[in-house]
Amino acid sequence: MLGPTIAKNDKKAKTLIFIVSVVVFIAIVALGRVEIPIGGDFDVHVFARINAVINTIVSLLLIAAFVAVKRKNYLAHKRFMLAAIALSALFLVSYICHHLLAGNTSYRGEGTIRYIYYFILITHIILAAVILPLILFTAYRALIAEWPQHKKLARITWPVWLYVSITGPLTYLLISPYY
Repeated sequence: MLGPTIAKNDKKAKTLIFIVSVVVFIAIVALGRVEIPIGGDFDVHVFARINAVINTIVSLLLIAAFVAVKRKNYLAHKRFMLAAIALSALFLVSYICHHLLAGNTSYRGEGTIRYIYYFILITHIILAAVILPLILFTAYRALIAEWPQHKKLARITWPVWLYVSITGPLTYLLISPYY
């Protein structure tokens, strides 16, 4: 196992994780009410494509991190996870840009695929809303080298995060024809 990367300070960490999670949640909820019109030939949906690519890479990093930890290659696991966190932060910026510039797009598919789309979308949204604090708490436990607590949280965080990172590009593929 690796040693701690940062000093333990649960009170400060909990406060910071709570603030970041609430601010991100409020910002994303507010996006549904704000749209910045942009003129010219700029394709605002380029951000949606970037988001899908980022989420796909995050999925691959999460799988690679899982394999690395199972092989007891903890340094590789740490690097994969930190890369996944960094790309997820970049995703949030791109997501905000997309929704500020493009607004919302209605899904117009019909039949069974419509129900599949909305099931995936709704579960994706719900789990995406709760995953950020889980990711941050799990990472914090790893960075202070509290391995039993980290492992316990990771058993919940990892599959939820993987689901969110896979269903993001999937919803993009399903809605992109309607951009």
